[in-house]
Amino acid sequence: MAKNIRRYLTLLLHAHLPFVRHPEYDDFLEENWLYETITETYIPLLDVFEGLERDGIDFRITMSITPPLANMLADPMLQNRYLAHIHGLMELSAKEIERTRWMPEFHKTAQVYSQRFSRCRYLFEDVYNKNLLTGFRRFQEMGKLEIITCGATHAFLPLMDLYPNAVRAQIQIAKQDYERHFGCPPNGIWNGECGYYPGLEKHLEEAGIKYFFVDAHGILYADALPRYGVFAPLYCPNRIAAFGRDLESSRTVWSAESGYPGDPDYREFYRDIGFDLEFDYIKPYIHESGLRTNTGIKYYRITGKTMYKEPYNREKALAKAEIHAGDFLQNREKQMEQLSDLMGGRAPIVVSPYDAELFGHWWYEGPEFLDSLIRRIAQNTGTLELITPSEYLERCPDQQVAQPSFSSWGNKGYSEVWLNESNDWIYRHLHKACERMNELANTHRNAGGLEMRALNQAARELLLAQSSDWAFIMKSNTMVEYAVKRTKRHINHFTDLYYAIKGKNIDEDFLNTLERRNTIFPGIDYRVYCD
Repeated sequence: MAKNIRRYLTLLLHAHLPFVRHPEYDDFLEENWLYETITETYIPLLDVFEGLERDGIDFRITMSITPPLANMLADPMLQNRYLAHIHGLMELSAKEIERTRWMPEFHKTAQVYSQRFSRCRYLFEDVYNKNLLTGFRRFQEMGKLEIITCGATHAFLPLMDLYPNAVRAQIQIAKQDYERHFGCPPNGIWNGECGYYPGLEKHLEEAGIKYFFVDAHGILYADALPRYGVFAPLYCPNRIAAFGRDLESSRTVWSAESGYPGDPDYREFYRDIGFDLEFDYIKPYIHESGLRTNTGIKYYRITGKTMYKEPYNREKALAKAEIHAGDFLQNREKQMEQLSDLMGGRAPIVVSPYDAELFGHWWYEGPEFLDSLIRRIAQNTGTLELITPSEYLERCPDQQVAQPSFSSWGNKGYSEVWLNESNDWIYRHLHKACERMNELANTHRNAGGLEMRALNQAARELLLAQSSDWAFIMKSNTMVEYAVKRTKRHINHFTDLYYAIKGKNIDEDFLNTLERRNTIFPGIDYRVYCD
Protein backbone atom coordinates (compact mmCIF):
# COMPACT_ATOMS: atom_id res chain seq x y z
CA MET A 1 0.00 0.00 0.00
CA ALA A 2 2.74 2.46 1.05
CA LYS A 3 4.65 1.90 -2.19
CA ASN A 4 1.91 3.72 -4.16
CA ILE A 5 2.10 6.85 -2.02
CA ARG A 6 3.64 9.89 -3.68
CA ARG A 7 6.89 11.08 -2.11
CA TYR A 8 7.90 14.69 -2.43
CA LEU A 9 11.23 16.52 -2.42
CA THR A 10 11.55 20.31 -2.17
CA LEU A 11 14.90 21.74 -3.21
CA LEU A 12 15.16 25.28 -1.84
CA LEU A 13 17.99 27.57 -2.94
CA HIS A 14 18.37 30.66 -0.76
CA ALA A 15 19.92 33.39 -2.92
CA HIS A 16 21.14 36.36 -0.90
CA LEU A 17 23.84 39.00 -0.72
CA PRO A 18 23.89 42.18 1.37
CA PHE A 19 23.19 45.41 -0.49
CA VAL A 20 26.61 46.67 -1.61
CA ARG A 21 26.63 49.59 -4.03
CA HIS A 22 29.27 52.31 -4.01
CA PRO A 23 28.91 54.82 -6.88
CA GLU A 24 31.42 57.06 -5.09
CA TYR A 25 34.22 54.62 -6.09
CA ASP A 26 35.21 53.30 -9.50
CA ASP A 27 36.41 49.95 -8.13
CA PHE A 28 34.96 48.87 -4.79
CA LEU A 29 36.26 45.58 -3.43
CA GLU A 30 33.07 44.26 -1.81
CA GLU A 31 31.05 44.75 -5.01
CA ASN A 32 32.99 41.71 -6.26
CA TRP A 33 30.75 39.56 -4.03
CA LEU A 34 27.95 40.21 -6.52
CA TYR A 35 30.07 39.82 -9.66
CA GLU A 36 31.55 36.51 -8.50
CA THR A 37 28.18 34.97 -7.69
CA ILE A 38 26.62 36.21 -10.95
CA THR A 39 29.39 34.40 -12.85
CA GLU A 40 29.62 31.29 -10.71
CA THR A 41 26.07 30.77 -9.36
CA TYR A 42 23.21 32.81 -10.80
CA ILE A 43 24.05 32.51 -14.50
CA PRO A 44 25.02 28.81 -14.21
CA LEU A 45 21.70 28.09 -12.46
CA LEU A 46 19.77 29.85 -15.21
CA ASP A 47 21.84 27.93 -17.75
CA VAL A 48 20.80 24.67 -16.07
CA PHE A 49 17.14 25.74 -16.22
CA GLU A 50 17.53 26.68 -19.90
CA GLY A 51 19.01 23.25 -20.67
CA LEU A 52 16.25 21.41 -18.83
CA GLU A 53 13.61 23.37 -20.70
CA ARG A 54 15.36 22.80 -24.03
CA ASP A 55 15.41 19.04 -23.41
CA GLY A 56 11.78 18.88 -22.30
CA ILE A 57 12.65 17.96 -18.69
CA ASP A 58 9.96 18.95 -16.22
CA PHE A 59 11.25 20.26 -12.90
CA ARG A 60 10.30 22.20 -9.78
CA ILE A 61 12.74 24.35 -7.83
CA THR A 62 11.98 26.77 -5.00
CA MET A 63 14.27 29.77 -4.77
CA SER A 64 14.35 32.75 -2.45
CA ILE A 65 15.71 35.88 -4.09
CA THR A 66 16.12 38.40 -1.30
CA PRO A 67 15.22 42.07 -1.83
CA PRO A 68 18.85 43.31 -1.52
CA LEU A 69 19.97 40.85 -4.18
CA ALA A 70 17.01 41.65 -6.44
CA ASN A 71 17.71 45.39 -6.15
CA MET A 72 21.37 44.86 -7.06
CA LEU A 73 20.59 42.59 -10.01
CA ALA A 74 18.16 45.22 -11.34
CA ASP A 75 20.52 48.17 -10.81
CA PRO A 76 21.85 49.67 -14.10
CA MET A 77 25.12 50.86 -12.57
CA LEU A 78 25.94 47.41 -11.14
CA GLN A 79 24.82 45.75 -14.36
CA ASN A 80 27.27 47.84 -16.37
CA ARG A 81 30.04 47.26 -13.85
CA TYR A 82 29.44 43.52 -14.06
CA LEU A 83 29.65 43.68 -17.84
CA ALA A 84 33.06 45.38 -17.55
CA HIS A 85 34.05 42.72 -14.99
CA ILE A 86 33.16 39.79 -17.26
CA HIS A 87 34.93 41.40 -20.23
CA GLY A 88 38.03 41.62 -18.03
CA LEU A 89 37.76 37.92 -17.20
CA MET A 90 37.35 37.06 -20.88
CA GLU A 91 40.55 38.97 -21.63
CA LEU A 92 42.40 37.30 -18.76
CA SER A 93 41.22 33.82 -19.74
CA ALA A 94 42.40 34.39 -23.31
CA LYS A 95 45.85 35.26 -21.92
CA GLU A 96 45.70 32.15 -19.75
CA ILE A 97 45.08 29.93 -22.77
CA GLU A 98 48.26 31.30 -24.29
CA ARG A 99 50.26 31.16 -21.05
CA THR A 100 49.35 27.52 -20.39
CA ARG A 101 49.80 26.37 -23.99
CA TRP A 102 52.77 24.17 -22.99
CA MET A 103 51.30 23.23 -19.61
CA PRO A 104 48.92 20.34 -20.39
CA GLU A 105 47.93 19.94 -16.75
CA PHE A 106 46.34 23.42 -16.85
CA HIS A 107 45.61 24.16 -20.51
CA LYS A 108 42.27 22.32 -20.76
CA THR A 109 41.04 24.05 -17.61
CA ALA A 110 42.05 27.42 -19.02
CA GLN A 111 39.90 26.66 -22.06
CA VAL A 112 36.99 25.73 -19.79
CA TYR A 113 37.19 29.13 -18.09
CA SER A 114 37.36 30.97 -21.41
CA GLN A 115 34.24 29.18 -22.63
CA ARG A 116 32.46 29.77 -19.29
CA PHE A 117 33.15 33.49 -19.25
CA SER A 118 32.07 33.91 -22.88
CA ARG A 119 28.87 32.01 -22.12
CA CYS A 120 28.21 34.25 -19.10
CA ARG A 121 28.70 37.37 -21.21
CA TYR A 122 26.33 36.05 -23.86
CA LEU A 123 23.57 35.08 -21.43
CA PHE A 124 23.91 38.21 -19.33
CA GLU A 125 23.90 40.74 -22.17
CA ASP A 126 22.26 39.12 -25.18
CA VAL A 127 19.68 36.82 -23.56
CA TYR A 128 18.73 38.60 -20.33
CA ASN A 129 19.52 42.18 -21.39
CA LYS A 130 21.72 42.60 -18.27
CA ASN A 131 18.88 41.85 -15.82
CA LEU A 132 18.95 38.24 -14.59
CA LEU A 133 15.65 38.74 -12.76
CA THR A 134 13.91 38.50 -16.14
CA GLY A 135 15.27 34.96 -16.51
CA PHE A 136 14.16 33.83 -13.07
CA ARG A 137 10.77 35.48 -13.57
CA ARG A 138 10.31 33.66 -16.88
CA PHE A 139 10.82 30.26 -15.25
CA GLN A 140 8.42 31.20 -12.47
CA GLU A 141 5.77 32.17 -15.01
CA MET A 142 6.35 28.79 -16.72
CA GLY A 143 5.55 27.04 -13.42
CA LYS A 144 9.03 25.48 -13.09
CA LEU A 145 10.39 27.80 -10.41
CA GLU A 146 8.71 29.20 -7.32
CA ILE A 147 10.41 32.40 -6.17
CA ILE A 148 9.83 33.38 -2.56
CA THR A 149 10.84 36.49 -0.69
CA CYS A 150 12.76 37.34 2.47
CA GLY A 151 12.70 40.20 4.96
CA ALA A 152 13.50 43.52 3.29
CA THR A 153 17.19 43.46 4.26
CA HIS A 154 17.55 39.89 5.55
CA ALA A 155 17.19 41.06 9.16
CA PHE A 156 17.30 38.49 11.97
CA LEU A 157 13.70 39.01 13.08
CA PRO A 158 13.82 37.16 16.44
CA LEU A 159 16.03 39.97 17.79
CA MET A 160 13.47 42.56 16.66
CA ASP A 161 10.38 41.10 18.35
CA LEU A 162 10.20 43.99 20.84
CA TYR A 163 9.51 46.32 17.88
CA PRO A 164 6.56 44.87 15.96
CA ASN A 165 6.32 47.90 13.66
CA ALA A 166 9.90 47.31 12.54
CA VAL A 167 9.22 43.60 11.94
CA ARG A 168 6.08 44.49 10.02
CA ALA A 169 8.03 46.99 7.90
CA GLN A 170 10.66 44.37 7.00
CA ILE A 171 7.94 42.05 5.70
CA GLN A 172 5.63 44.58 4.04
CA ILE A 173 8.46 46.34 2.20
CA ALA A 174 9.77 42.95 1.03
CA LYS A 175 6.34 42.06 -0.32
CA GLN A 176 6.00 45.35 -2.20
CA ASP A 177 9.48 45.06 -3.66
CA TYR A 178 8.82 41.47 -4.76
CA GLU A 179 5.71 42.61 -6.64
CA ARG A 180 7.76 45.32 -8.38
CA HIS A 181 10.24 42.77 -9.71
CA PHE A 182 8.06 39.72 -10.34
CA GLY A 183 4.60 41.14 -11.05
CA CYS A 184 2.73 39.14 -8.40
CA PRO A 185 2.69 38.74 -4.60
CA PRO A 186 4.94 36.10 -2.98
CA ASN A 187 3.41 32.91 -1.60
CA GLY A 188 6.27 32.09 0.73
CA ILE A 189 9.12 33.64 2.66
CA TRP A 190 12.54 32.60 3.89
CA ASN A 191 12.94 34.57 7.10
CA GLY A 192 16.51 35.86 7.39
CA GLU A 193 18.83 33.16 8.79
CA CYS A 194 15.75 30.91 8.98
CA GLY A 195 14.96 32.85 12.17
CA TYR A 196 11.55 32.40 13.75
CA TYR A 197 9.82 33.40 16.98
CA PRO A 198 6.22 32.59 17.98
CA GLY A 199 3.99 35.40 16.79
CA LEU A 200 5.97 36.22 13.64
CA GLU A 201 3.29 34.45 11.61
CA LYS A 202 0.83 37.26 12.41
CA HIS A 203 2.94 39.67 10.36
CA LEU A 204 3.28 37.07 7.60
CA GLU A 205 -0.50 36.64 7.48
CA GLU A 206 -0.97 40.40 7.11
CA ALA A 207 1.34 40.33 4.07
CA GLY A 208 -0.56 37.43 2.48
CA ILE A 209 2.31 34.98 3.01
CA LYS A 210 1.13 31.35 3.04
CA TYR A 211 4.22 29.51 4.27
CA PHE A 212 7.70 29.85 5.71
CA PHE A 213 10.57 27.61 6.83
CA VAL A 214 12.14 26.68 10.15
CA ASP A 215 15.06 24.48 11.10
CA ALA A 216 14.22 20.96 12.29
CA HIS A 217 14.04 21.87 15.98
CA GLY A 218 11.51 24.59 15.19
CA ILE A 219 9.11 21.78 14.28
CA LEU A 220 10.31 19.12 16.72
CA TYR A 221 9.98 21.45 19.74
CA ALA A 222 6.55 22.80 18.74
CA ASP A 223 3.95 23.21 21.50
CA ALA A 224 2.36 19.93 20.38
CA LEU A 225 4.24 16.79 19.38
CA PRO A 226 4.52 16.83 15.56
CA ARG A 227 2.96 13.55 14.46
CA TYR A 228 5.11 13.31 11.32
CA GLY A 229 8.25 15.12 12.46
CA VAL A 230 9.72 17.45 9.82
CA PHE A 231 8.24 15.37 6.99
CA ALA A 232 4.96 17.27 6.95
CA PRO A 233 4.40 20.98 7.59
CA LEU A 234 2.63 22.37 10.63
CA TYR A 235 -0.06 25.00 10.43
CA CYS A 236 0.38 27.82 12.91
CA PRO A 237 -2.88 28.69 14.71
CA ASN A 238 -3.58 31.29 11.98
CA ARG A 239 -3.10 28.63 9.25
CA ILE A 240 0.27 29.88 7.96
CA ALA A 241 2.29 26.75 7.18
CA ALA A 242 5.77 26.08 8.59
CA PHE A 243 8.00 23.62 6.73
CA GLY A 244 10.92 22.04 8.60
CA ARG A 245 14.43 21.44 7.27
CA ASP A 246 15.43 17.80 6.79
CA LEU A 247 18.71 17.15 8.58
CA GLU A 248 19.79 14.05 6.68
CA SER A 249 19.64 15.51 3.15
CA SER A 250 21.21 18.74 4.42
CA ARG A 251 24.13 16.91 5.99
CA THR A 252 25.15 15.18 2.75
CA VAL A 253 25.78 18.57 1.18
CA TRP A 254 26.65 20.86 4.11
CA SER A 255 28.88 18.65 6.24
CA ALA A 256 32.53 19.72 6.17
CA GLU A 257 33.53 16.12 6.91
CA SER A 258 31.21 13.99 4.77
CA GLY A 259 29.47 16.44 2.41
CA TYR A 260 29.83 16.02 -1.33
CA PRO A 261 31.58 19.40 -1.97
CA GLY A 262 34.63 18.23 -0.02
CA ASP A 263 35.43 15.40 -2.44
CA PRO A 264 39.12 15.42 -3.51
CA ASP A 265 38.23 15.56 -7.22
CA TYR A 266 36.29 18.81 -6.97
CA ARG A 267 37.85 22.21 -7.62
CA GLU A 268 39.78 23.79 -4.76
CA PHE A 269 38.21 27.16 -3.91
CA TYR A 270 41.17 28.60 -2.04
CA ARG A 271 43.83 28.47 -4.83
CA ASP A 272 43.34 31.31 -7.31
CA ILE A 273 45.70 32.84 -9.87
CA GLY A 274 44.95 36.24 -8.35
CA PHE A 275 47.28 35.16 -5.55
CA ASP A 276 49.45 32.60 -7.35
CA LEU A 277 50.75 34.44 -10.43
CA GLU A 278 53.30 37.21 -10.75
CA PHE A 279 52.01 40.61 -9.68
CA ASP A 280 52.75 42.48 -12.90
CA TYR A 281 50.88 39.86 -14.94
CA ILE A 282 47.79 39.76 -12.75
CA LYS A 283 47.71 43.46 -11.72
CA PRO A 284 45.18 44.64 -14.38
CA TYR A 285 42.66 42.03 -13.14
CA ILE A 286 42.75 42.54 -9.37
CA HIS A 287 41.74 45.55 -7.29
CA GLU A 288 43.02 48.87 -8.59
CA SER A 289 44.90 49.44 -5.31
CA GLY A 290 47.07 46.42 -6.06
CA LEU A 291 45.37 44.30 -3.41
CA ARG A 292 45.36 40.70 -4.61
CA THR A 293 41.86 39.27 -5.02
CA ASN A 294 40.21 36.16 -6.43
CA THR A 295 39.75 36.15 -10.18
CA GLY A 296 37.70 32.95 -10.33
CA ILE A 297 40.40 31.12 -12.30
CA LYS A 298 41.56 28.20 -10.18
CA TYR A 299 43.65 25.30 -11.50
CA TYR A 300 43.76 22.86 -8.61
CA ARG A 301 41.53 20.24 -7.09
CA ILE A 302 40.84 19.77 -3.38
CA THR A 303 43.19 16.75 -3.35
CA GLY A 304 42.91 16.29 0.43
CA LYS A 305 43.99 17.86 3.70
CA THR A 306 47.39 18.79 2.37
CA MET A 307 49.22 21.93 1.29
CA TYR A 308 50.14 20.17 -1.96
CA LYS A 309 47.29 20.38 -4.46
CA GLU A 310 47.06 18.39 -7.68
CA PRO A 311 45.82 19.88 -10.99
CA TYR A 312 42.06 20.04 -11.50
CA ASN A 313 40.54 17.59 -13.98
CA ARG A 314 37.18 18.83 -15.21
CA GLU A 315 36.06 15.49 -16.67
CA LYS A 316 36.75 13.62 -13.42
CA ALA A 317 34.98 16.31 -11.41
CA LEU A 318 31.85 16.17 -13.57
CA ALA A 319 31.85 12.37 -13.38
CA LYS A 320 31.97 12.65 -9.60
CA ALA A 321 29.03 15.10 -9.66
CA GLU A 322 27.04 12.46 -11.57
CA ILE A 323 27.90 9.85 -8.94
CA HIS A 324 26.93 12.14 -6.11
CA ALA A 325 23.63 13.05 -7.77
CA GLY A 326 22.83 9.34 -8.05
CA ASP A 327 23.81 8.78 -4.43
CA PHE A 328 21.65 11.68 -3.23
CA LEU A 329 18.64 10.37 -5.13
CA GLN A 330 19.14 6.79 -3.94
CA ASN A 331 19.35 7.94 -0.33
CA ARG A 332 16.20 10.05 -0.65
CA GLU A 333 14.32 7.10 -2.15
CA LYS A 334 15.36 4.86 0.75
CA GLN A 335 14.54 7.59 3.26
CA MET A 336 11.08 8.17 1.80
CA GLU A 337 10.28 4.50 1.50
CA GLN A 338 10.78 4.19 5.24
CA LEU A 339 8.80 7.38 5.86
CA SER A 340 5.87 6.17 3.76
CA ASP A 341 5.64 3.04 5.88
CA LEU A 342 5.86 5.01 9.13
CA MET A 343 3.43 7.78 8.17
CA GLY A 344 0.51 5.45 7.52
CA GLY A 345 -0.57 6.51 4.05
CA ARG A 346 0.45 10.16 4.26
CA ALA A 347 2.62 11.73 1.55
CA PRO A 348 5.99 12.69 3.09
CA ILE A 349 7.86 15.78 2.01
CA VAL A 350 11.62 16.19 2.44
CA VAL A 351 12.65 19.86 2.48
CA SER A 352 16.30 20.43 1.55
CA PRO A 353 17.34 24.10 1.79
CA TYR A 354 20.79 25.35 0.84
CA ASP A 355 22.46 28.68 0.22
CA ALA A 356 22.24 29.13 -3.55
CA GLU A 357 25.82 30.44 -3.59
CA LEU A 358 27.04 27.00 -2.52
CA PHE A 359 26.21 25.78 -6.04
CA GLY A 360 28.89 27.10 -8.36
CA HIS A 361 30.65 29.65 -6.15
CA TRP A 362 31.83 27.46 -3.28
CA TRP A 363 31.11 24.12 -4.94
CA TYR A 364 32.09 24.73 -8.56
CA GLU A 365 30.40 21.55 -9.81
CA GLY A 366 27.20 22.22 -7.83
CA PRO A 367 25.09 23.36 -10.82
CA GLU A 368 26.03 20.18 -12.70
CA PHE A 369 25.08 18.15 -9.62
CA LEU A 370 21.64 19.80 -9.60
CA ASP A 371 21.23 19.27 -13.34
CA SER A 372 22.04 15.56 -13.03
CA LEU A 373 19.78 15.15 -9.99
CA ILE A 374 16.80 16.81 -11.67
CA ARG A 375 17.22 14.74 -14.83
CA ARG A 376 17.48 11.53 -12.80
CA ILE A 377 14.31 12.36 -10.90
CA ALA A 378 12.48 13.11 -14.16
CA GLN A 379 13.56 9.73 -15.59
CA ASN A 380 12.90 7.87 -12.36
CA THR A 381 10.13 5.27 -12.60
CA GLY A 382 9.53 5.45 -8.84
CA THR A 383 7.22 7.81 -7.02
CA LEU A 384 9.69 10.51 -5.92
CA GLU A 385 8.62 13.91 -7.25
CA LEU A 386 10.05 17.41 -7.07
CA ILE A 387 7.47 19.83 -5.71
CA THR A 388 7.16 23.42 -4.52
CA PRO A 389 5.68 24.16 -1.09
CA SER A 390 2.65 25.84 -2.69
CA GLU A 391 1.91 22.73 -4.76
CA TYR A 392 2.32 20.49 -1.73
CA LEU A 393 -0.18 22.53 0.31
CA GLU A 394 -2.65 22.38 -2.58
CA ARG A 395 -2.35 18.60 -2.82
CA CYS A 396 -2.14 17.95 0.92
CA PRO A 397 -4.14 20.72 2.63
CA ASP A 398 -4.98 18.73 5.77
CA GLN A 399 -2.11 19.31 8.21
CA GLN A 400 -1.60 19.36 11.96
CA VAL A 401 -2.01 22.67 13.81
CA ALA A 402 0.74 23.55 16.32
CA GLN A 403 2.94 26.50 17.28
CA PRO A 404 6.57 26.12 16.11
CA SER A 405 9.30 27.07 18.56
CA PHE A 406 11.86 29.86 18.51
CA SER A 407 14.73 28.75 16.25
CA SER A 408 17.29 29.56 13.56
CA TRP A 409 19.62 27.57 11.35
CA GLY A 410 22.81 29.18 12.67
CA ASN A 411 25.36 27.49 14.90
CA LYS A 412 23.57 25.92 17.92
CA GLY A 413 20.20 26.78 16.39
CA TYR A 414 19.16 29.98 18.13
CA SER A 415 20.56 33.54 18.23
CA GLU A 416 24.18 33.06 19.27
CA VAL A 417 25.64 33.84 15.83
CA TRP A 418 23.90 37.24 15.71
CA LEU A 419 24.14 38.15 19.40
CA ASN A 420 27.53 37.56 21.02
CA GLU A 421 30.57 39.43 22.32
CA SER A 422 31.70 40.35 18.79
CA ASN A 423 28.49 42.13 17.74
CA ASP A 424 26.23 42.75 20.77
CA TRP A 425 27.10 46.47 20.74
CA ILE A 426 24.98 47.07 17.63
CA TYR A 427 21.59 46.29 19.18
CA ARG A 428 21.20 49.25 21.53
CA HIS A 429 21.68 51.47 18.47
CA LEU A 430 19.32 49.45 16.26
CA HIS A 431 16.64 49.37 18.95
CA LYS A 432 16.84 53.10 19.55
CA ALA A 433 16.58 53.70 15.81
CA CYS A 434 13.46 51.49 15.68
CA GLU A 435 11.85 53.60 18.40
CA ARG A 436 12.76 56.80 16.60
CA MET A 437 11.52 55.60 13.21
CA ASN A 438 8.20 54.68 14.80
CA GLU A 439 8.05 58.14 16.38
CA LEU A 440 8.82 59.90 13.09
CA ALA A 441 6.21 57.91 11.17
CA ASN A 442 3.48 58.59 13.70
CA THR A 443 4.20 62.30 14.10
CA HIS A 444 4.67 63.04 10.37
CA ARG A 445 1.86 61.02 8.80
CA ASN A 446 1.08 63.61 6.13
CA ALA A 447 4.57 64.67 5.09
CA GLY A 448 5.30 65.74 1.54
CA GLY A 449 8.13 67.10 -0.58
CA LEU A 450 11.57 67.26 1.01
CA GLU A 451 10.31 66.06 4.38
CA MET A 452 8.77 62.93 2.85
CA ARG A 453 12.00 62.18 0.99
CA ALA A 454 13.96 62.49 4.23
CA LEU A 455 11.53 60.19 6.05
CA ASN A 456 11.76 57.59 3.29
CA GLN A 457 15.57 57.76 3.34
CA ALA A 458 15.60 57.41 7.11
CA ALA A 459 13.60 54.19 6.66
CA ARG A 460 16.15 52.95 4.09
CA GLU A 461 19.08 53.67 6.38
CA LEU A 462 17.42 51.81 9.27
CA LEU A 463 16.62 48.83 7.07
CA LEU A 464 20.19 48.66 5.77
CA ALA A 465 21.59 48.84 9.31
CA GLN A 466 19.36 45.89 10.29
CA SER A 467 20.91 43.49 7.76
CA SER A 468 21.91 40.30 9.57
CA ASP A 469 24.99 40.09 7.34
CA TRP A 470 26.88 42.69 9.38
CA ALA A 471 26.49 40.81 12.67
CA PHE A 472 27.35 37.54 10.91
CA ILE A 473 30.54 38.98 9.41
CA MET A 474 31.60 40.32 12.79
CA LYS A 475 31.11 36.88 14.32
CA SER A 476 32.85 35.01 11.48
CA ASN A 477 35.78 37.48 11.61
CA THR A 478 35.86 38.11 7.85
CA MET A 479 35.78 41.66 6.40
CA VAL A 480 34.94 42.89 9.92
CA GLU A 481 36.07 46.44 9.25
CA TYR A 482 33.59 46.77 6.39
CA ALA A 483 30.70 45.31 8.43
CA VAL A 484 31.39 47.66 11.35
CA LYS A 485 31.70 50.63 9.01
CA ARG A 486 28.42 49.83 7.27
CA THR A 487 26.54 49.43 10.56
CA LYS A 488 27.87 52.68 12.01
CA ARG A 489 27.38 54.59 8.77
CA HIS A 490 23.71 53.66 8.39
CA ILE A 491 22.96 54.35 12.06
CA ASN A 492 24.73 57.72 11.85
CA HIS A 493 22.89 58.63 8.65
CA PHE A 494 19.59 57.67 10.24
CA THR A 495 20.37 59.71 13.36
CA ASP A 496 21.34 62.78 11.32
CA LEU A 497 18.09 62.52 9.36
CA TYR A 498 16.09 62.03 12.56
CA TYR A 499 17.35 65.27 14.12
CA ALA A 500 17.08 67.15 10.82
CA ILE A 501 13.43 66.12 10.42
CA LYS A 502 12.64 66.90 14.06
CA GLY A 503 14.35 70.29 13.79
CA LYS A 504 12.86 71.06 10.36
CA ASN A 505 16.41 71.61 9.09
CA ILE A 506 16.90 69.07 6.28
CA ASP A 507 20.10 69.44 4.24
CA GLU A 508 19.00 68.65 0.69
CA ASP A 509 22.56 68.14 -0.57
CA PHE A 510 23.18 65.55 2.16
CA LEU A 511 19.86 63.88 1.33
CA ASN A 512 20.71 63.82 -2.37
CA THR A 513 24.00 62.06 -1.60
CA LEU A 514 22.28 59.36 0.45
CA GLU A 515 19.59 58.82 -2.18
CA ARG A 516 22.19 58.41 -4.94
CA ARG A 517 24.23 55.95 -2.88
CA ASN A 518 21.51 53.82 -1.25
CA THR A 519 18.95 53.40 -4.00
CA ILE A 520 17.33 50.28 -2.56
CA PHE A 521 13.50 50.25 -2.44
CA PRO A 522 12.71 53.18 -4.77
CA GLY A 523 9.00 52.93 -3.94
CA ILE A 524 9.36 52.86 -0.15
CA ASP A 525 6.73 54.61 1.96
CA TYR A 526 7.86 55.43 5.51
CA ARG A 527 4.24 55.19 6.73
CA VAL A 528 4.68 51.41 6.93
CA TYR A 529 6.20 52.17 10.35
CA CYS A 530 3.02 53.90 11.63
CA ASP A 531 1.05 52.30 14.46
